[in-house]
Amino acid sequence: MNPLLSVCVLLCSSCLLFSDSVLARYAPLYSPAAGPALAPLMWPVPRPSSGTVAPSSSGVAVTTEKHGRHLDTELILAIILASVALVAIILGLFGIWFYRRNNHLRPDSNGAQNSDGAKVSTFGPILGKFNSMKTVKKGSVCAIDHALLEAATNNFSESNVLGEGGFGRVYKACMDDGVLVAVKKMENGGEDFEREFENEMDLLCRIRHPNIVSLLGYSNDGQTRFLVYELMQNGSLESQLHGPSNGSALTWHIRMKIALDAARGLEYLHEHCNPPVIHRDLKSSNILLDSEFNAKISDFGLAVTGQSKGSVKLSGTLGYVAPEYLLDGKLTEKSDVYAFGVVLLELLMGRKPVEKITPSQCQSIVTWAMPQLTDRSKLPNIVDPVIRNTMDLKHLYQVAAVAVLCIQPEPSYRPLITDVLHSLIPLVPIELGGALRILDTSPSSKNKLSSH
Repeated sequence: MNPLLSVCVLLCSSCLLFSDSVLARYAPLYSPAAGPALAPLMWPVPRPSSGTVAPSSSGVAVTTEKHGRHLDTELILAIILASVALVAIILGLFGIWFYRRNNHLRPDSNGAQNSDGAKVSTFGPILGKFNSMKTVKKGSVCAIDHALLEAATNNFSESNVLGEGGFGRVYKACMDDGVLVAVKKMENGGEDFEREFENEMDLLCRIRHPNIVSLLGYSNDGQTRFLVYELMQNGSLESQLHGPSNGSALTWHIRMKIALDAARGLEYLHEHCNPPVIHRDLKSSNILLDSEFNAKISDFGLAVTGQSKGSVKLSGTLGYVAPEYLLDGKLTEKSDVYAFGVVLLELLMGRKPVEKITPSQCQSIVTWAMPQLTDRSKLPNIVDPVIRNTMDLKHLYQVAAVAVLCIQPEPSYRPLITDVLHSLIPLVPIELGGALRILDTSPSSKNKLSSH
């Protein structure tokens, strides 16, 4: 029990005992059951005409009126004191309740759930379906039996591979009750491998946001580690843009929605987590898409916290790494903004961040696109043919302007991700999570792009 609450209960008990003792003291004088022996005290005694005090049958003077008034005064005073004490105790208890309620509702300083139990409960309805599985709660995540993952992935069959990263593959898994999840198998070993595993598990246990992928659990099997995520049915943005479909499923508005979702996820990391989280490896392959093309940021193995300034070990993916981080090792939130700008160029042009122009020479999308992004006569020609002539020119110009600002070589010239977010909201239809109202969808009512 809370110490303050114990003190208040003790005071309340003492007050009640005091009240009981006072009432017990005076009960014989006022109780109707006192009997005939006390009847003279219940009735006024007539004053003798001579002013003398009438003697009692035993020869003792009884000043009943004066003594009764004295007892009345003591009783009233006792009742008042007891009432005041009781009110004070009630107010004290209410104050303690209000204080504890405020403390319970106050968000944790790192922008995440504080207790292990709270962290586990935020895994959402998917974890609720794991009841039939061999799982145990260990710390802040759900530890899943390795044999269960083997069975769910058909012994990690090649046919279940969803993608591949630096430390292993990601597999599609079907659990006992039909729940579909994604399982990342990490088996390269080494110090970096272990650090990234712990880093991602720690961050994703505490970070919960609609545009950040949800971690459902983990498993250990010797030197192999497994992370279990919610399944994103449409894979990564990279596979959609640069895979067999070449972005054919991504309309202009869906691409803007993906950019908006990614910006919302980054804004949460930069502005709402305390300390701020820098992803450090934002790229199209780490932006995952669900069945309705809602985008979520994934892969937090390289993420760092509280790194507003400073030098860290160079990590990342060629083509997305900001110049100041690549050359000087200086990492800030603006480094993520640069990577976001590269992703925005991919959405606009359908090109990879780095492409080979000769067997021995590569070209960056930033270097290639920058001169054309600021030229309105050339800009329509570099737009992905899949979406060319499908958007308003003014919207294209605005997105290109945002991308140009994000990929500025000087970090101080880049906008905050919050500013980027506010610039994209008016370009996304309301039904897709933005603020754009489409009043007339007929081709004649739109200012379409024309071929040049």
